[in-house]
Amino acid sequence: MSVPAFSALRHRNFRLLWTGQLISVSGTMMQTAAILWHVSLLVSPERKALALGLVGLVRVVPIVAFSLFSGVVADVLDRRRLMLITQSAMALLAGILAWLTFRGLSSVWPVYVLAALASAASAFDAPARQSLIPNLVPREDLPNALSLNTIVFQAASVTGPSLAGLMIGAAGVGWAYTFNALSFLAVIVGLLLMRDVRPASSTSTSDISLKAAMEGLRFVFAAPMIRSTMLLDFFATFFSSATALLPIFAQDVLKVGADGYGVLYAAPSVGALVASLAMVRAVDTIERRGQTLLWSVAAYGAATVVFGLSRDFWLTFACLAAAGAADTVSMVLRNIVRQLETPDHLRGRMVGVNMVFFMGGPQLGELEAGLVANWWGPVASVVSGGIGSLVATGWIAGATPALRRYRRH
Repeated sequence: MSVPAFSALRHRNFRLLWTGQLISVSGTMMQTAAILWHVSLLVSPERKALALGLVGLVRVVPIVAFSLFSGVVADVLDRRRLMLITQSAMALLAGILAWLTFRGLSSVWPVYVLAALASAASAFDAPARQSLIPNLVPREDLPNALSLNTIVFQAASVTGPSLAGLMIGAAGVGWAYTFNALSFLAVIVGLLLMRDVRPASSTSTSDISLKAAMEGLRFVFAAPMIRSTMLLDFFATFFSSATALLPIFAQDVLKVGADGYGVLYAAPSVGALVASLAMVRAVDTIERRGQTLLWSVAAYGAATVVFGLSRDFWLTFACLAAAGAADTVSMVLRNIVRQLETPDHLRGRMVGVNMVFFMGGPQLGELEAGLVANWWGPVASVVSGGIGSLVATGWIAGATPALRRYRRH
């Protein structure tokens, strides 16, 4: 019997989290786009590419530093209460950034510092949030909940950057930060309204220690499917992360200004939203999941190559949208495998390890893209990155036969 497309939303606690995230992630995506634009305005033209690449570096360092520890925290402490702390911290940091901007911020280093602190808070928020979802729905509705979670993320990723472009052009970058600060209230209120949250299953650890962190690390690298999908995610996004260079393409290559930048920044999420809506139904019918995953990542790299070569605004938009759609197909499949194959008492640590791959790849990729663009120009950076993504996908496919043969059953 087929599962209803929105079956997970029948559960009140998940519905509260899902709705709150729709608003909150929109604000986060708005601020992410606004920071890149803000940095591009605060530095000299000759330092622009490198300065934009450094945004990725300051975001990834806290993730690498705290990922294993934060995963243990999510497995030991109450996940809902932990989210209340992290969401409040991120709201405060966004408010400080807005206040500094309204006061006439002229130096780029406070933006880097606050972006790094927000990333540190997110490093603790993500394991708690993702490992909380299986406690809000029964196991039979978990794949649907994960697909719906992808939808809310991608919908917010469409609206956030688009609103950022419009808001920056009409009122200034400070208002984008202000909206983000207020948006966290949606999740905070949703968490406070939850009732009778199903507790996590019995855990193998009751303390926050290096031994507990290593238990999660050993589990991830002993599971071939989880390990290979994390490596695939990291290398593909490391080479094809050209988002940091979008201000340069909007300003200097396509010459479309802040409004055009907001549209281009949202383009991957437009494609991702369409793909995620389709995956809600299709995920239970895809038989050759391993091959589908590999081909979707290859399509992601190919679309990046064409994006780098394009000089037409709408062709660039289409390539970015195609990259977003391909990435979403692989992301949904990866998340379902990891959540279903991970015991509940290890979910926080699995997500913590995955953060290094899932978030570290794109953020380090932004630094790599900025360095290559600084040396050889933005076009060479994007095209070479897409080619690198294709090579990495082929290597992992050849080295992991189990992934190629992986099927729904």
